[in-house]
Amino acid sequence: MAKEAIILLNMGGPNNLNEVEMFLTNMFNDKNILTMKSDLVRKFVGGMITFSRTESSQEIYRQLGGKSPIVGHTKNLVKKLQERLGSDVIVDFVMRYTPPFAPEVIEKLQKAEVEKIYLIPLYPQYSTTTSKSSLEDFEEAYHKVHGDALLVEKKHFFENESYNKSVLQSIKKSVNGDDYRDFDVIFSAHGLPKKIVKAGDVYEKHITKHIAILNKMLKDEGMDFHETHLAFQSKVGPLEWLTPSLEEKLKVVRNRGIIVVPIAFTIDNSETDFELEVEYREIAENLGFREYRVCRCPNDSELFVDALCEIYEKMK
Repeated sequence: MAKEAIILLNMGGPNNLNEVEMFLTNMFNDKNILTMKSDLVRKFVGGMITFSRTESSQEIYRQLGGKSPIVGHTKNLVKKLQERLGSDVIVDFVMRYTPPFAPEVIEKLQKAEVEKIYLIPLYPQYSTTTSKSSLEDFEEAYHKVHGDALLVEKKHFFENESYNKSVLQSIKKSVNGDDYRDFDVIFSAHGLPKKIVKAGDVYEKHITKHIAILNKMLKDEGMDFHETHLAFQSKVGPLEWLTPSLEEKLKVVRNRGIIVVPIAFTIDNSETDFELEVEYREIAENLGFREYRVCRCPNDSELFVDALCEIYEKMK
């Protein structure tokens, strides 16, 4: 019987339209997302946001086939990683805001009498709003059942070469044999309120370091794009967020061809398949771009599986 387990952690997404409200409720009750000190204030504000966004969010997921693509891609990734590692280790996943939640996965691990659990958040860069939130969620649930396995955390992996090769592979697929010089690359990172960064969150620094690594790899591979850029997407609410926004960046980039790389996501979700593919495509077309292409996330690519195997081996 396997005595070790790898648990992949991610934010999750609605498995059906009925889960949209659950997804939003759980997200906006997360103390790492809404950082006010009062639980009552967070619950009130989170409830108002959920109420105002549920219907429009349901329409987004309706256009994506009635659910988020994130769970299906994650299941495929888990299956491939399990096949690669064999029966000596259990591979599973936990979502932060929608099923499968930590308690049900932990129950399976308890029954299997696992002695060591490797926790790998599927976020390349560390942030309190993502990696920290997911790790805390699992660990709090595990301690509630008095689990005694050793928990080993991986907090970020943007330096991993195999992972970055998977990003470059996706960029190459988007170029599809065309001339690199006809395109600018925009590395689009999920936005974050500036007050969270000022409080010590290292996410922006990790994004900057990650892009520097990818730019060097692009150069070494002879992928000679006209220029590369950083932008931030997905701003909500009145707070000041990291800049430039993706919309602002599109207005100042050379008006020719654009390849958008969702650098903060490893698994495609509504913010890649709808926000980038649909909403920002419309903005780019209105601005007159000849080409607007969005890279797929690594998802269950063999290179991403390679990366996760390497990460696991280094954690042992």
